[in-house]
Amino acid sequence: MSSILFVTWDGGGNTPPTLGIADELRARGHQVQVLGHPDQYERFAEAGLRFTTYPTARPFTSRTPHSTTTLLGVLADRAMGRDVRAELEARPADLVVVDCVLFGVMDALRQDERPYVVLEHSFDSYFRRAARGPLGLLLRLRGLRPMDLIDHGEPVLALTLEDLDAGHGDVVHTGPVLGGTVRPAPAHPTEPTVLLSLSTVAFPGLTRTWQRAVDALGGLSVRVVATTGPALDPGSLRVPANIELHRWLPHEDVMPQVSLVVGHGGHATTMAALAHDLPVVVLPVDAKTDQAFMGRALERAGAGRGLGRWSSPATIRAAVVQLLGDGPHREAAARIGGRIRDLDGRLRAADILEELVGNGVQQASEERAE
Repeated sequence: MSSILFVTWDGGGNTPPTLGIADELRARGHQVQVLGHPDQYERFAEAGLRFTTYPTARPFTSRTPHSTTTLLGVLADRAMGRDVRAELEARPADLVVVDCVLFGVMDALRQDERPYVVLEHSFDSYFRRAARGPLGLLLRLRGLRPMDLIDHGEPVLALTLEDLDAGHGDVVHTGPVLGGTVRPAPAHPTEPTVLLSLSTVAFPGLTRTWQRAVDALGGLSVRVVATTGPALDPGSLRVPANIELHRWLPHEDVMPQVSLVVGHGGHATTMAALAHDLPVVVLPVDAKTDQAFMGRALERAGAGRGLGRWSSPATIRAAVVQLLGDGPHREAAARIGGRIRDLDGRLRAADILEELVGNGVQQASEERAE
């Protein structure tokens, strides 16, 4: 069997799809190595994957608030590229799979004329738009051209639905790769129930957004299950009586029992909701990410509502009441959900990577270097 190196980072929603694909390849008998940040260790190790942390790259955790400068430092960190080179020298790999925002890593591999596969954990069209914005400009000032590096991937795997990815480039859409081990099925709640889950990442202002959301849902004649994740102290919230507040619950266990998801627009949570035929109200918590972009995509598809970042409790409540009812939004969510289940992005992505290894990617790399 072949050896495959996954290069990742502690970005929150990027971890579940990387873990899913890596675990599938390990189950098929391949030797899988993962290089990432320390806070990711436990999740990969629990799956039986060999995980190594960056020996020299700057530390980073999604559990604490970070500035744009700090985030940019991770995305453009050339020390990561040097660490990947050292890892490949110590343990050569037949295939290297890189997270789509690790531009310092991609730049090092491109300089070495080493082929790499890019994993995009959201819409390709979003990354192309972001590359034309302030973040792309800051990266170019550091000598990194983000879309050139992404498009150099052989291939670029967009772990999402092509139907929702309007304006995408030359990428291969695998379908979403969901977290968890249980195959999703349409939800069948026994009572009107809302899942509220806003982010595992400590975005600035997260507590204020959470408070507006629980204020909006308080007093409604529905059951509300709220999962705060590691970035928020549940004790910092005033919680109405109809809301069950949990630090963590497996969404694969909760979503089959709910009628609607209120989320921040993270790709992983949104696709998991749709895979259960659930409409989604998107309440973004950060303007620099794909969250608002996700909300607009769901509105175009008719499967949800995209709200503004600073929406009032009254606005959030009105959107929830609307989507709790029957209507075309439920039919749209069910159509998308059926498509996600039919594609099974985890298996499709693993098939593609396995085929690349079988076609002699390493041999092609050596020939290119001669």
